[in-house]
Amino acid sequence: MSNFGVEVRHLASADREAWEPLWQAYLDFYEQVLPTEVTDLTWARFADPTEPMGGLGAWAGEALVGICHYVLHPSTWSARPSCYLEDLFTTPAVRGRGVGRALIDATASAARRAGAEKLYWQTHADNATARALYDRVACHEGFLVYERPLN
Repeated sequence: MSNFGVEVRHLASADREAWEPLWQAYLDFYEQVLPTEVTDLTWARFADPTEPMGGLGAWAGEALVGICHYVLHPSTWSARPSCYLEDLFTTPAVRGRGVGRALIDATASAARRAGAEKLYWQTHADNATARALYDRVACHEGFLVYERPLN
């Protein structure tokens, strides 16, 4: 994004200290609590080339102002993989300034480089702020998401 001046890049090992507060704020937003072991594993997966998971960060100067995590996976509907944008969070101070869009665009670029056919994600129905952006950059296909815990 040019007017706000963010740089989006893959998260590096040295970025953990900057990433973790945004990750925690994202979990807090969705009222979720994860064991430390899951956060540690998630972070380790970003650096593991055998994992189909990636992490991106949006930087405004020295400050990390947004994060995005994605998962590449096979599809029964295509010979090419799909890319699931699993987590997207920007700090409240930069919302509405193009940081979320820059992260989505960077995820789409990473997915294209990996040969993915599509990029998709979900959000809560009442997340009006995020949906305003999503309606500008993608198409809602009308599907509902159901979950069934298996533990």
